[in-house]
Amino acid sequence: MKSLFTKILSLFLAASVLLSTSSFAVDMHYCCSQLVDMAFFGKAEVCKDKVQKIDNPIKQCTSLQEKECCDSHIFVKQGDDTVKRIIVNVDYENFDFLNVFYFTYINLFQGLKENIVPFDDYRPPLLYKDIQILHETYLI
Repeated sequence: MKSLFTKILSLFLAASVLLSTSSFAVDMHYCCSQLVDMAFFGKAEVCKDKVQKIDNPIKQCTSLQEKECCDSHIFVKQGDDTVKRIIVNVDYENFDFLNVFYFTYINLFQGLKENIVPFDDYRPPLLYKDIQILHETYLI
């Protein structure tokens, strides 16, 4: 179990370092505020029916055939190549605290496999006289 958890954690950390240090771009083409094409490694295909006209400051679109309402957006994620290895100085006091915490937490939830009642096989004593009436002690 520990080996599997270690492998999954190391795979997750390696993937996060790879994604944080790499850069990529996403090119998206919109017509009438609808996503028509999206490309990760190249240019998104534009509408091929008509030649695109010059962008107008006010874009009013009635159908996908009108080229003046088309727009392209590019999302660029720059990679960070300044990854530094951090060395942490760990004191033995921290290990002592972690050991004590771990063992007390693990032992907190351990219980017996079955509920053992030590007096289960014994009969109660027979009372010949009522002791409460004899000593005149009554619960109110």
